[in-house]
Amino acid sequence: MSVIASTPPAGGEGQSTPGASGNGNDVVLELHEVTKTYPAAAPVVALSSVSFRVRQGELVAIIGPSGSGKSTLLHVMGTLERPTGGAVRITGLDVAGLDDRSLSVVRATRIGFVFQQFFLSEHQTVLDNVADGLLYAGVAAPQRRALAARSLERVGLAHRASFRPTKLSGGERQRVAIARALIGRPAIVLADEPTGNLDSTNGAAISALLQDLHRDGATIVVITHDHQLAARLPRQIEMLDGRMVADRTAAQTGDPSSDHGAAAGEIGPAVGRTR
Repeated sequence: MSVIASTPPAGGEGQSTPGASGNGNDVVLELHEVTKTYPAAAPVVALSSVSFRVRQGELVAIIGPSGSGKSTLLHVMGTLERPTGGAVRITGLDVAGLDDRSLSVVRATRIGFVFQQFFLSEHQTVLDNVADGLLYAGVAAPQRRALAARSLERVGLAHRASFRPTKLSGGERQRVAIARALIGRPAIVLADEPTGNLDSTNGAAISALLQDLHRDGATIVVITHDHQLAARLPRQIEMLDGRMVADRTAAQTGDPSSDHGAAAGEIGPAVGRTR
């Protein structure tokens, strides 16, 4: 099995980082004919022949109802689960050939995660929660804290650095989680239902923040069942019954298959219950 080296995230001024420019054409994430089947008496096909690309600087919504395969797709994109078939590439690296240790390095250095439940430690300050985003990236504690302060400033929470999460609103907690995901300047951020636990006001604020970060060059994929949130984002990939049934841009122009790897509006047959 291959082993890749862990590279500390760039934090210095003037350094080139993944996602630092929204104008590049580099492919950050690529799925090619990805399938995922869970063994059972009647095997569950959670993903069937899913193919698309996400380029540097894109902001993409993956939309679909419960059971459409969104959660499984998130796990496969984030290397939390291995596909049954097909290829998953992160910044050109085919993760299929990597052992568990190397996959951990990929997650620590190339992927940022934002979850609906926040997953913040109530016994640590906001600053230390964000700094923990680099805990397994080989970065010394003083540098982690310095980068955490910058990341909090980026999401507008520098003034809350010394607070505990219990003293924050739901929207502020999600901003902390986003700051933690961004701290290492990952190639891509995967956000799972980032507005799911928020009221409409805080949800709109988080949506606006994601768009601001996108304009600043971050590459973000948002997994959601919220059609209103998805409609605000420049590109939407729609899942149904484990298949990708549409890939469209907000402008509805051009042929998404040439840029993103699948035809807009292509409908495939149902493949059974998915996760």
